[in-house]
Amino acid sequence: MKINYNNVSLRVSAVKKSQFLGDKPQIVFCGRSNVGKSSMINCLLRRKSLARTSSKPGKTATINYYDIDGKMYFVDLPGYGYAKVSNEEKRKWSVFMQDYFNTDNDKRLALSIVDIRHDVSDLDVEMGRYLYDAGIPFIVVATKADKLSKTAAQKSLSRLSEVYDFENALIIPFSSQTGMGRDKVLDTIQQALEEK
Repeated sequence: MKINYNNVSLRVSAVKKSQFLGDKPQIVFCGRSNVGKSSMINCLLRRKSLARTSSKPGKTATINYYDIDGKMYFVDLPGYGYAKVSNEEKRKWSVFMQDYFNTDNDKRLALSIVDIRHDVSDLDVEMGRYLYDAGIPFIVVATKADKLSKTAAQKSLSRLSEVYDFENALIIPFSSQTGMGRDKVLDTIQQALEEK
């Protein structure tokens, strides 16, 4: 299946369950607030501002569906774990995310996105376990890899492989600035689309 990554559009920004889409395979992007999800999506699609980046973490409270060449959706989930959001807001987001994951649609692959410069948080591990237990194939994408030396990046990747040993997950170092890891991520998405 050949995919034209230039033919993309934001299809819907869902704020409630009734707006969820289910007519195409979905590639799910999840990670903490401010981990670089929007920058990563823009890098993968070679766009500057299709996915909105924000200097205020926790701003994306919608589930954004990007239609990729009419063949799949990139689904950008709200970032989790940002402390400055009220507890009521956090509760709403939590229910919203559960609704998404409980909706029966073709979640072909999830990208669990972490910042290579920091230790993995409990929330990141929880997300990985959740995906694993739900039977959703996932990879770990370690963003901001250009910010570390090769040696430091290697150490961080080794730590990540220990943390995610329950899934034997593929871990890809990634940089939105340099494009490092872009081809590898797109190849993995392609494989996931062709597997069913």
